[in-house]
Parts: sequence; structure tokens; C-alpha cells
Amino acid sequence: MDGVISGLLEFLKTHSGWAFWIALLFATAENLAFLSIAIPSTAILVGVGALVATGEISFTPIFLGAAIGAIIGSTVSWFLGVIYGDRILNFWPLKDYPQLVAQGKVTFAKWGSAAIIIGHFFGPLRPVAFIMCGIALMPFRTFMLWNVPGAIAWAYLVPKFGEVGGLVVGWLWNLVFGA
Repeated sequence: MDGVISGLLEFLKTHSGWAFWIALLFATAENLAFLSIAIPSTAILVGVGALVATGEISFTPIFLGAAIGAIIGSTVSWFLGVIYGDRILNFWPLKDYPQLVAQGKVTFAKWGSAAIIIGHFFGPLRPVAFIMCGIALMPFRTFMLWNVPGAIAWAYLVPKFGEVGGLVVGWLWNLVFGA
């Protein structure tokens, strides 16, 4: 998987115009119930954020793409929960992760709507948090009231974490080796 991530980052170095679309695609996958388990989108978005630190790409298209993608992925997951109800928990890959489903139910029961924001930031919960809201038939307006700020905050902080990390590594490199 590291080869895929490094290949994608190399692609972005020479094709920065694709940053918005790549961030949108991977943020959608990261927040979509079934794909979030299989695709390391957070690692990719942190890596893309590190490219911002080098000045090779701009932060704004990454942030916008990730925000829109996170809203799309989580909202589709909510709709899947509404449409399929508890039956969706028996589909692959969720059926293979009963501990995630149980954790999602507990978190949703304990935190209610705030579980949506927690779901954006807590990777193991992400595959089920938004589906649980749909299964519980949380009103769409309530879901979006919590989902949009959570998605925007996640889309800002994840690549920003990579950018800050890249700046720190660059600073340490210059400090040690002089540039």
C-alpha cells in the first residue's frame, strides 16, 4: 500500500491541478461506510498535506476537495442506513467487523448527534458512525447540522497535520544538515 501512496504523491507533485479531485475522491472513500475500511485515505491526505509544506501544491484545493468528499461520503452512508436499516450491518465488510458495529452503537447511544463529529475523527468508528445515524432514522437536517461542521473540521485538520509535520521535518532537516 505504501507504493500506491508514494506513487499518488509523486503524481501530485507533477500534476497539482488534480489535487482537488484526488482529495475529493479519497475523502469520499474515507467517509463512505464500506470503503473507509479498505482505503487508507487519511494517510494519503496527511501525505498530500506534507506536499503543501514543500510548496509543491496549494492547501486550498485539498481542503475544499476533502470537505466536499467528506460530506458526500458520510451523507451517502447516512442514506444507506436509512434505506437498509439494520440489514446493512450484515453486508461485507461490516459483517466482518462486529466490534466496530458494537462500538458504533455504544458511541451513538452515549453521545447522540455528537457521535457524528467523533466519527469523522476516530478512524475505527468512521465506517459505522454515519450508518448508525441513518439506521436510527436521525432526521436529515439534524444529521447535516452535525455532519457539515465535522466534515469541514476533519478536511482542514487532517491535511493541515501533514503540512505542519512536513514543516517540522523540513525545519529539523535544515537545523541538522544546514541548507
